[in-house]
Amino acid sequence: MSKHRRARSRKPRTPRTGGSTRPSRRVALAATFGLLTFGAGWVYTAQHSQEAGATPQARADSRPPAEDRAARDARRLALQGLSGISEQTRQRIPAESRQLILVTGKGKDSSESTATLYTRPAAGADWVRGESWPARNGAKGWSTERTYGDLTSPQGVFALTDAGGLLPKPPGTRLPYDKDSAFVATGRGVNGESLAGSFDYVVAIDFNRKPGTSPLDATKPDGERKGGNIWLHVDHDGPSQGCVGIPKAAMKKVLETLDPAAKPVIVMGPEGF
Repeated sequence: MSKHRRARSRKPRTPRTGGSTRPSRRVALAATFGLLTFGAGWVYTAQHSQEAGATPQARADSRPPAEDRAARDARRLALQGLSGISEQTRQRIPAESRQLILVTGKGKDSSESTATLYTRPAAGADWVRGESWPARNGAKGWSTERTYGDLTSPQGVFALTDAGGLLPKPPGTRLPYDKDSAFVATGRGVNGESLAGSFDYVVAIDFNRKPGTSPLDATKPDGERKGGNIWLHVDHDGPSQGCVGIPKAAMKKVLETLDPAAKPVIVMGPEGF
């Protein structure tokens, strides 16, 4: 028998039952496993991305809300760069003033405060903060209705027009300056401290006084009851009876800086007044 006839005599093989479905099941299982693996990987990736982004989100959330920032910026603009005072106090500052000393007390009844020098390039422009120094005020704090002997400093906005002292004026002083041997404090401070050197340099604060005169002038236009002779002077390491004391070097800086043409003022009172 030839090879060709032998080949034609072979019977075709019958597929085994289910033989054609087993590969399909394996493909389906593999596809299902792949989908599960992809899904788990996607969940992990999403979760990991959220965790990775948690810190930046927290940082963003830690900032004040936009409306709070806007309100804060509006307050800053309203105060024209000043801080520690109310809008009502700012409105009392003369528009033509270009030099300002801000004395901010720690509290209404506190004798501790901070003095900060501000300037601005033109009338109505924003204020630019300069040097700042520790300061002392009245032993019993601040008052809008000060009376003689109550140991408070007057609260408000006052012009600075005249200066003087026991020592010669520092170079560059432009305020009218009265050098006089009468600038000597007598007695002791409120806490018993020495007052020596307190009036080496002074700038008169125009509270119940006649501007354009020596700080020694005793004229009190609003009467004796309110007291007077309220000065910015050299600190004597203790509270005052109503004046404001700052370090001696700061007094020299103030005298070298203040210019009558800039209409300097002092704004003084407790925080937020």
